Amino acid sequence: MKVRVLPSNRDFEARGDEPVLTAALRQHLNLPHSCKGGSCGTCRVRVLRGSYAYPHGRPAGITAEEETSGHALICQARALEDLVIETREIRHVTDVEIRSLPCRIERMQRLADDVMGMWLKLPAIEPFSWQCGQYIDVMLPGERRRSFSLANPPHDAALLELHVRRVPGGAFSERLFTELKPGSLLQMEGPLGQFVYRPGERPLLLIGGGTGYAPLKAMIRQVLETESRREIALFWGARTEADLYQHAWLTALAEKHARFCYTPVLSEQPVGDSFDHGFVHEAVLRRVAGLAGYDIYAAGPPAMIDAVRATLPPLGADPDRIYIDSFDYAPA
Repeated sequence: MKVRVLPSNRDFEARGDEPVLTAALRQHLNLPHSCKGGSCGTCRVRVLRGSYAYPHGRPAGITAEEETSGHALICQARALEDLVIETREIRHVTDVEIRSLPCRIERMQRLADDVMGMWLKLPAIEPFSWQCGQYIDVMLPGERRRSFSLANPPHDAALLELHVRRVPGGAFSERLFTELKPGSLLQMEGPLGQFVYRPGERPLLLIGGGTGYAPLKAMIRQVLETESRREIALFWGARTEADLYQHAWLTALAEKHARFCYTPVLSEQPVGDSFDHGFVHEAVLRRVAGLAGYDIYAAGPPAMIDAVRATLPPLGADPDRIYIDSFDYAPA
């Protein structure tokens, strides 16, 4: 089936057995998206012509009313016939070429019980560039893929740093924890995603949950290592202290740089230690005044992203200055 994207008048082909978004990304058309699991709603489009279906029912990220008014989530929708959809094309991101490249696992390090750090080396003759906050897809058999944010900034491009959380039965993460080793060969595609750092003068408020910390780490390094004045406040939410897998490094970084403030927040560990407790967005509301002055970047599970969207704007945060990356489990 042919899919036409308005207003850019770009066309691409989509098979009936793949999500429309997957087809667009496969043909290097980087349409708005984030979680790719149907939760965040970032890939919402208006369907102007043609029909589609959701194999697993209407996803959580779109309401019945939105569906009735002609909207669809293309990360889950399969085309039943030729489609015409209306959505924006992210020009400043698509200026970076999306490439499919072989890579080798250069190094692995267990960061936490269920998080593996993985550093990938690309061929020396294949230059690869990206923007802070973007991710790559690791390609799997059967045209499946798994997405991981880049945790290092573009000015440190010798290796690509990924933080991979182990998912029981996960098609890639289980192999990484049990079979793969340094020297193993993989295929990757990227860079992808519109969650990108925007240089400026306003202070940064970074809100991370779990491995949603990875793209925020890239932004922290970008600012502290290449910019001179911008202030940063990081709030990182985890279940227990053991899940704050780079806590010592962040603490030392905050001691070294007066313009960097780090607040770890634990949701399950008993109260009584030196940490903030509860949900990470609640700690932000307790500790940060004057939200209107911040550029806000939030990356983490869908429930955290929903809470950020719901609670910060009523207290002054500018919705146009809130940038999100929803981390969801990949569909089977």
